[in-house]
Amino acid sequence: MTDGEPPEFTPWLPTYDEPPPGHVSGSRLERVLRQGRFAVTAELNPPDSADPADVFEAARPLAEVVDAINATDASGANCHMSSIGICSLLTRAGYGTIYQISCRDRNRIAIQGDVLGAAAMGVRNVLCLTGDGVGVGAQPGARPVFDFDSLSLLRTIRTMRDEGMFLSGRAITRPPRMFLGAAENPCVEPLDWRPERLAKKVDAGAEFIQTNYIFDIPVFERFMARVRDLGLEDRVFILAGVGPLASAKAARWMRSNVPGIHIPDAVIERIEKAAKPAEEGKRICIELMQQIREIRGGLRGSCHGVPPRAPGFRNRSGIRRASSACSAAEQDIRLGDRLKSLRTGSTL
Repeated sequence: MTDGEPPEFTPWLPTYDEPPPGHVSGSRLERVLRQGRFAVTAELNPPDSADPADVFEAARPLAEVVDAINATDASGANCHMSSIGICSLLTRAGYGTIYQISCRDRNRIAIQGDVLGAAAMGVRNVLCLTGDGVGVGAQPGARPVFDFDSLSLLRTIRTMRDEGMFLSGRAITRPPRMFLGAAENPCVEPLDWRPERLAKKVDAGAEFIQTNYIFDIPVFERFMARVRDLGLEDRVFILAGVGPLASAKAARWMRSNVPGIHIPDAVIERIEKAAKPAEEGKRICIELMQQIREIRGGLRGSCHGVPPRAPGFRNRSGIRRASSACSAAEQDIRLGDRLKSLRTGSTL
């Protein structure tokens, strides 16, 4: 470089690689699940900020814990940093991410373009959601879209990936290599309908399922028994949701205000009678992880509000993260480098 000339810029580019045989994406999450190992994912609390350092700070405690990080898409119809933005940042730092898409806010044209953009940035997992109605959020006057629901969204991305075309029929030169997921609520009424609804999502293309929080193991066991009766166990990976309850008050609020959450009275009473409710909530969470592990090979742990304690949950539950090409230490170094570059103003 000579005086007066701009510095040379080498762009960061993810590679477009074909997935390994028997895989659709090559993501770490897909590899772990197809190898029959116990997978753990976690949701990252999206920041109300445009500072990428805030994303990396939230992700750092999860490095040694999870196989992929969910980036929520305006969950609860509330505005935060976008899922695709968070996935882009974390992918560049070496993380596996799960790009969540809510059908509430974008039409089919925008969503198909976003899927290609996410795949180009190295995102290899996607969770397809219908989305909460705008009335539950902080801006109820927003205009909902719902051009798709979760089933039609799954079919669309599967068509893009497997047939290499948009819904219009126009060809996609390089299709998105993505592992397709959906959500399910096994423990809320109508209970008999939940496995049948799951079957429809699997038929539409879902390859993994993340459930809402599970606090009622007998109900979840009955759900899984019906899943096996329908022949779904070998067609989809079930990752059950767990999370710690900080207090009986928080549990009651969640049961009354969060759609799809069922918390038995016995769980709330146990926390209420404990000398240290938050510690009891964590013990219950660990017990649930251990019990769910015996039912089906997958777990989705959420670290909302307690991300620094996330490694302790996994270690105390007896679950160990398998080694990977990018170790937790390496990911931590990458995150540190990203934070340092952001704070010094250097280019990512």
